[in-house]
Amino acid sequence: MSLPGLLRTAARERPDAVFLREAPGTITLWELDEHADRLAAGLAARGVGPGDRVAVALPNGAAWIGLLFATTRLGAVLVTLNVRYRGSELEHMLADSGARVVVTVPEAGGTDLVALYAELEPALPDLEHVVVDVDELLGDGPRETRGDDADPGDPAVILYTSGTTGTPKGAVLTHGSLLASARAEAEHLGLGPDDRFLATMPFTHVGGLTCTLLSALVAGSEVVLTPGFSPAGALRDVVEHAVTVFAGVPTMWTLLLRELGPDATLPSLRYAVAGGSNVEPALCTAITTAAPHARVVNLYGLSETSGAAVMSALDDDADTVASTLGVPLAGIEARIVDPVGGTDAPGDGAEGELWLRGAPVAAGYWHREEPTTFRPGGWLATGDVVARVGGDHLALRGRLKEMFISGGYNVYPVEVENVLGAHPGVAMVAGVGAPDDTHGEVGHFFVVRTPGSDVTADELVALAAGRLANYKVPRVVEFVDDLPLTPAGKIQKAVLRQRVQKGT
Repeated sequence: MSLPGLLRTAARERPDAVFLREAPGTITLWELDEHADRLAAGLAARGVGPGDRVAVALPNGAAWIGLLFATTRLGAVLVTLNVRYRGSELEHMLADSGARVVVTVPEAGGTDLVALYAELEPALPDLEHVVVDVDELLGDGPRETRGDDADPGDPAVILYTSGTTGTPKGAVLTHGSLLASARAEAEHLGLGPDDRFLATMPFTHVGGLTCTLLSALVAGSEVVLTPGFSPAGALRDVVEHAVTVFAGVPTMWTLLLRELGPDATLPSLRYAVAGGSNVEPALCTAITTAAPHARVVNLYGLSETSGAAVMSALDDDADTVASTLGVPLAGIEARIVDPVGGTDAPGDGAEGELWLRGAPVAAGYWHREEPTTFRPGGWLATGDVVARVGGDHLALRGRLKEMFISGGYNVYPVEVENVLGAHPGVAMVAGVGAPDDTHGEVGHFFVVRTPGSDVTADELVALAAGRLANYKVPRVVEFVDDLPLTPAGKIQKAVLRQRVQKGT
């Protein structure tokens, strides 16, 4: 089934079912389907047809969702753009995708986007329409059906990687890959009509698009919409709407729990999902205390897997959740490959690069060959180093590109971050390799203290020395007020590496 076909079917079967909650009211499946039809008519009037690209740079909301289904209903492809992107980012993504239409807002973050796009247009010959009022697109006419029976292999979304380590590449997510990932997550968690998600992750990221929006749609659940994450706003929405599923990167969880305070709880939560990496032990304990009825679940996925690929098993205990990513979802095959020899790593505990294969894997990058990422036989080389633990669980060791070599030994910063993050005085931590004349590289770790904490660098170094081999112990612990984050809430290690290399 295609994306618009899924919505159409759901709207016919449960027309009065609430799907979206957006202040000040609610939107049913039937209302969303009709709204998508009207937007599709407006796009068609501007010449959009099968294979064309429509770029959307809007905050999370019903307008964004309507455009997703409207675009794909025409057989066109939606290009996700974060509303915070500016000149060079927008120019690259719009030129690379060849978008004919961009839908955005007139102003964001103090920037006049009307003027910005006017400056960019001469360098974008494919761009024909810049729409800054979604209501202008609303048209009338017969119901569009072209995309309802799209082939599962047809492109539905081009989602650009964050670009924190290089030029952003457009992952081509198909109707089939998106729905395969959404279904795998929904079935793994046993989601249903009684569940309610909070859409904290941006729809420009698979955490928002697939792990939240589409997983809720295939499960018959509801989605509470919020234009962007703020700890106070997220806390208010969880309580007010009795949210049962909250998913966010560990940074979001840290900020949410800080806002909640030590004595309050979140009794409605059924699943506390942490994306990107395993929840380190102290954070896992804090979430369990704050959400006593919730199961803490890790979720690992990439843009290139269209969403979730690995999640905690539902019978995992706290120690397993804190030390592993979980198990591959149904329909996902996993290999652990020696990045040098290219052979499968032997046995339990052996480390190597994680390769994944299955229906959720993207169809490659838009107009770009990446043989180091998309391998023969349908395998995706993730760039993440893992070890198999207990036969079927995967434990994250770190990114291949983040690994540094100290005195001839491989060091994965995430292992050290988990140790330092267990200290109650540490709110956030991120480490990179810093040049060193003797050892080649040594660990430089940036730490954000919890409010009121006076933990010292010496204390944290001693903590690491008591738990890790000496070559993994940080050489420098630098306290900072905050860490640079991507729009999806992930720590920008590339920015930290630049600071270290420049000595700033």
